[in-house]
Amino acid sequence: MAAPLLHTRFPGDAAAAASAVKTLGASRTGFSGVRPGPYKVAFFFFTPPPPLLRSEKTVTQSLIRAFFFLYKKGETNDFELLKNQLLDPDIKDDQIINWLLEFRSSIMYLTKEFEQLISILLRLRWLNRSPTVVEEYLAFLGNLVSAQTVFLRPCLSMIVSHFVPQARVVIKDGDVDVSDSDDEDDNLPANFDTCHRALQIIARYVPSKAWVSFGRVDFKFPCRGQRDKPTRNECYVHNLLRISVYFPTLRHEILELVIEKLLKLDVNASRQDIEDAEEAAVQTGSGPDATEGLFNMDEDEDTERDAKADPQGLDHMVHPVAERLDILLSLLLSYLKDVCFVDGKVDTNRTKDLYRDLITIFDKLLLPTHASCHVQFFMFYLCSFKLGFAEAFLEHLWKKLQDPNNPAIIRQAAGNYIGSFLARAKFIPLITVKSCLDLLLNWLHRYLNNQDSGAKAFCDVALHGPFYSACQAVFYTFVFRHKQLLSGNLKEVKGLRYLQSLNFERIVMSQLNPLKICLPSVVNFFAAITSKYQLVFCYTIIERNNRQMLPVIRNTAGGDSVQTCTNPLDTFFPFDPCVLKRSKKFIDPLYQIWEDMSAEELQELKKPIKQEVVEDEDDDFLKGEVGITPSSFDAHFRSPSSSVGSPPVLYLPDQSPVIARVCD
Repeated sequence: MAAPLLHTRFPGDAAAAASAVKTLGASRTGFSGVRPGPYKVAFFFFTPPPPLLRSEKTVTQSLIRAFFFLYKKGETNDFELLKNQLLDPDIKDDQIINWLLEFRSSIMYLTKEFEQLISILLRLRWLNRSPTVVEEYLAFLGNLVSAQTVFLRPCLSMIVSHFVPQARVVIKDGDVDVSDSDDEDDNLPANFDTCHRALQIIARYVPSKAWVSFGRVDFKFPCRGQRDKPTRNECYVHNLLRISVYFPTLRHEILELVIEKLLKLDVNASRQDIEDAEEAAVQTGSGPDATEGLFNMDEDEDTERDAKADPQGLDHMVHPVAERLDILLSLLLSYLKDVCFVDGKVDTNRTKDLYRDLITIFDKLLLPTHASCHVQFFMFYLCSFKLGFAEAFLEHLWKKLQDPNNPAIIRQAAGNYIGSFLARAKFIPLITVKSCLDLLLNWLHRYLNNQDSGAKAFCDVALHGPFYSACQAVFYTFVFRHKQLLSGNLKEVKGLRYLQSLNFERIVMSQLNPLKICLPSVVNFFAAITSKYQLVFCYTIIERNNRQMLPVIRNTAGGDSVQTCTNPLDTFFPFDPCVLKRSKKFIDPLYQIWEDMSAEELQELKKPIKQEVVEDEDDDFLKGEVGITPSSFDAHFRSPSSSVGSPPVLYLPDQSPVIARVCD
């Protein structure tokens, strides 16, 4: 075997290569011969090298080059020996250092042909070893990506894979689990820091454009399915968001990936399912809020003791998907605050940059998604930092709503967001609410001007969806904000005159009939309040709509049933109350809750006030006290936040499911 090798032409320094070949000896090839110096090359695999002289380093590099050349020629005996040693779980730190030094010295020869060798090196367990191994491995990664950029993606993927705790090895003795009860590695924070150091080292040699192309392809969530542990997702999201801090070019891709993950969880955990799970846990005694007994005299002491022992236990969500969603959303909200605030004050420039990224992601992911419950609160929270961002968000939604080039479903969703945001955001001042109402009402009146004399001037959701969505946004905002709009003092008619100037009557009485399409709960509250202040009388129209509402009959195994569509607009309010325990701590101080009316307030609504402004005597609803029809007032008189849903799916015999939409 030695004879052909002696006559082989090696690349590089011919004299050094020939000397290396002679050193290999006549008995065996590759690294199995004798190395110049005080020890044999056979021990090279199993012992650390002593300090080398310059001449010895040259010979070692020549040996590596000879090894690479032999591997290319198909002689893989030495490669298999090297591979087995690197894959050995009991490999020593000194052996790893030895090989990393040798490979760094010959990094130019680690081309695409040695992809298998690089793959083995990237699978080495290097994080939990000695600091010397870690530093040498980081140096190797830097040299590798600078000399061989073809291995950039595998290196980055390897680093990202360490952003989650490694899978726990379960050891059982019969049916008894004898493995360590602690799932988390004590070195996790240090390991995460080391991984971020590795990324920053690589970034010194890689242009930013290469990182952008890396983005979404490799930052994949390693955990999929509903049985993933929240800790793994939390660690991964935390580290991804941390990358976006020192790699701003990757922030948009990372935020989009994180929000997309949150959205997938959100659509699988409806608000009703979460509330039902919490209620069932309390009733069965399995939830964190359940008491141990009916006559527990030490309940307060036990609760306080439990809270001190496990402060996170009280924030636990019973619904498994809601638990993961709550953890990740609260992490995202914390990230927003950390990025935007510097020394306790909002950094306008940093917040602007973040807002641009998030509004693009909002348009792409959130706006087209129907009835997401919680993810959109990241925009709610960001806009609370400064009024300018809230106004920019409203202006953005307003442009979406009025633009006829946008799909109707997008325009309707924008209307839903405008109404819910104006109603629920405490940080929006009254002057901004008035400005938005003026914009919406003026647009509605112009819309009616264009439709009154046309052939499409009739009630139809398919034709006038954005119009009805804007109407409902106005009604919903008015229900929540009417006390502020009236300034809380009826003796001052300034607020009342402003409401009269909005001309609700024309919209309500129009042929498009928005009271028939909007949610009954919103309509009834709007009708009650406007009737009290004699702005418009809606109950005649409501009664007429109820008589015209044709029921849809379905046959089931239990018999016939009659259902009517109470939500033909398929409306949802994006900023309905947050029920996630951790996330709501960020939202509640900024949130306008719905205060249910007492019996006295309900009766008061039924009594119109005496009008102080002279009005047209021909208006029937202004003459005397007009009572409220019980069937129209009491039927759907519930909180606007408790009557949200999609149209029912009605099953007809021998037909596919259809969504009932009742229109003229």
